[in-house]
Amino acid sequence: MLFSYIIFKLASSALMQTNQIAANILSVSQLNQQVRRLLEHSLGTVWLEGEISNFSTPFSGHWYFSLKDHSAQVRCAMFKNSNRKVVFKPESGMQVLLKAKITMYEPRGDYQLIVEAIHPAGDGAMQQAYEQLKMKLAGEGLFAEAEKQALPAYPSSIGIISSASGAALQDILSVLARRAPAIRVIVYPVSVQGELAVPQLIKMIQIANQRQEVDLLVVGRGGGSKEDLWAFNDEVLARAIFDSRIPVISAVGHEVDDSISDLVADVRAATPSAAAEMISQQATHIAQGITHFKQQLVQLSLHEFRRQQIRLVQLENTLTTLSPLHLLEQQQQRFDELEHRLRFAISQQQLQGRERQSGLKQRLKHALLERKITQQQQRIDEQTRRLISASQTTLNQHQHLLAGACRQLDNLSPLKVLDRGFSLVTHQQQLVKQASQLKAGDVINVKFSDGNLTATVNHQ
Repeated sequence: MLFSYIIFKLASSALMQTNQIAANILSVSQLNQQVRRLLEHSLGTVWLEGEISNFSTPFSGHWYFSLKDHSAQVRCAMFKNSNRKVVFKPESGMQVLLKAKITMYEPRGDYQLIVEAIHPAGDGAMQQAYEQLKMKLAGEGLFAEAEKQALPAYPSSIGIISSASGAALQDILSVLARRAPAIRVIVYPVSVQGELAVPQLIKMIQIANQRQEVDLLVVGRGGGSKEDLWAFNDEVLARAIFDSRIPVISAVGHEVDDSISDLVADVRAATPSAAAEMISQQATHIAQGITHFKQQLVQLSLHEFRRQQIRLVQLENTLTTLSPLHLLEQQQQRFDELEHRLRFAISQQQLQGRERQSGLKQRLKHALLERKITQQQQRIDEQTRRLISASQTTLNQHQHLLAGACRQLDNLSPLKVLDRGFSLVTHQQQLVKQASQLKAGDVINVKFSDGNLTATVNHQ
């Protein structure tokens, strides 16, 4: 007995170890998935500088290449939605600075870089500073949509913070004079490039907020080189725009130019002229807006009227469906269906019995003598009589049950209750169960077994 117990324990221990080993076995796909997650979560986004090699652009529009230095290389992929923003065409042998996320291409088990941004190595330092500040301010929530202020729908006065002699100011004034001449314009002149640009821009934003004389601020300038536009990538200026209690539109350079001011402002305009059109569009479309709202109101009223009509029809159909008479008809139909199924089942049993009887006769004709055939015929006749008697008994029982159920349903019918001298009182199509439901002057409907009458309550 002890020996058997020891053998059992050893076998159980070996089985548990085998199960544990099996539970820890990974497929190749599972291993690659875990390695990819470790790479993405541990290293995240990196900046790399190196030389492009094996650059290719398949029909999909994605870019695939390797980035190498004197002793190593790594595979890179830059998808179409990212590379369409690149303003130059990379080539093999070109030195570049790129921003990428580390991941793994699971089908091959190779780790690679998913490139988000790429720049020629010569522009790397300035672009890297721009990207680092952009990531810092984004992390602090300065670019969040929830922090942005809505522009006033109908501004009466706007402030323009730009160069007094620049083309950007003239473009804005020209558009406003043509599209919205009633809007008052206040110019806050500043330098838009060079060492004085940032402090002057910040000072004018603060002055405009102190005076509270405008509903909206436009901060910007015309196009230029990256160095000319660099003042609008200043961190202190970005925070001044973010802290402004007056909504700010940033209109720096042309549509392809991006700046920190564009990201932190409440609204970014592609050009100074676009900012002016954005401001004045409400003034030119007020009448159209009123007409549109009037049409919408009429359409909504018609829609609500039709919806209520449909709802009324649905309620009427529901009331008809839930009436006692309708429910009684449904139950009667159900009983008729059950009776039909019962009769069909009995007839099928009889048919199967006759078919079995015929089969037995055929077998007996070929296997037994005439005497045995006669004996079996007598036995079959007896079984037939018993089957018919049992079927008739079963049919009578089910008919009796069906008749009882019909009598019970008939006794429960509200119409039957009316035949015994009772009546139904309703007020506004609601059944009156208590006298407290009525008050003097209420019109009620009384239903008897042979008709209805209407009465008025004299006192409670």
